[in-house]
Amino acid sequence: MRLGFTSLVGLTLVALPAVAQDISLRLPVACEIGRTCFIQHYVDRDPSPAASDYQCGTLTYDAHDGTDIRVPTMAAQRAGIDVIAAADGKVLRVRDGVEDVSLSGRGRESVASTECGNGALIDQGNGWEAQYCHMAKGSLAVKPGDPVKAGDRIGKIGLSGMTEFPHLHFTLRKDGKPVDPFAYGAPEKSCGGGTSLWEASLQRTLAYQGGSVLNKGFAPGPVTMDAIESGAAEQDIPTTRSPALVAFVRAIGLKGGDVQTLTLFDPDGKPMAQNKAPPLDRAKAQWMAFAGVKQPQGGFRPGLYRAVYRVERDGKPAIEQAFGISLRP
Repeated sequence: MRLGFTSLVGLTLVALPAVAQDISLRLPVACEIGRTCFIQHYVDRDPSPAASDYQCGTLTYDAHDGTDIRVPTMAAQRAGIDVIAAADGKVLRVRDGVEDVSLSGRGRESVASTECGNGALIDQGNGWEAQYCHMAKGSLAVKPGDPVKAGDRIGKIGLSGMTEFPHLHFTLRKDGKPVDPFAYGAPEKSCGGGTSLWEASLQRTLAYQGGSVLNKGFAPGPVTMDAIESGAAEQDIPTTRSPALVAFVRAIGLKGGDVQTLTLFDPDGKPMAQNKAPPLDRAKAQWMAFAGVKQPQGGFRPGLYRAVYRVERDGKPAIEQAFGISLRP
């Protein structure tokens, strides 16, 4: 699916020297995968109305033609995370000026012809081109005709166009057709085939993860998805006098049948609370879980409180993450 560049203005055609077909790509976002940013969606490898990523997983949706790299909160997006050129090239088209507003509650018709939001299309030569979408309003640092080198700043991650969370949608094309940079040349619906086009230094970082913990922390009371998304939940730090102690997580890429368990432990390592959810009825793009207790008489003891989040998939561990907080008066 080509995300709404048909209305971009300022088309500039340029001649570029040929480049090798086995191009090498840098990560197009100045972030650390698995810590400050996460891959939410891959290219859909299934030509049918069903959807499947390059490992035959569920981290995609029907006709999704790129890689979505998201940041964990709106607070992180507002702080500014650079979008950078994945390879050398020249800018063909850009768009800026689209508001950073979530699509949630507005409907797709509100972004008709501007689905990509603020973006850039870069010709990388020899039939290769890269498209960068959903950047922040006013952040574009390039214009049509500009040469770019791999690593040059193009803009910043935003919330423009057809999106409900801050991320970069990165589409790579060869001769006008979308290419999966994780599995170039792999047959449709294959699992784990093809060639990675990411530079060698990224191979370990970009290893496939069948789900990740996007956010985690502790709060002094009930937690909402909105508070996690905004970043507010991570700023409200509990103390020994808080009305409650609540551990929370938001995970992405969960599958139908996954069983999640979140356990809160006291400073002695004894379980204080546990939330074991029933198996998921279907795949979930994201899911929130929390477990907590009310303040005991006299307040919480000072010390280190820990939480452990586990996901069991097909009877085997799929995700496990531990985190803690030191409570002080």
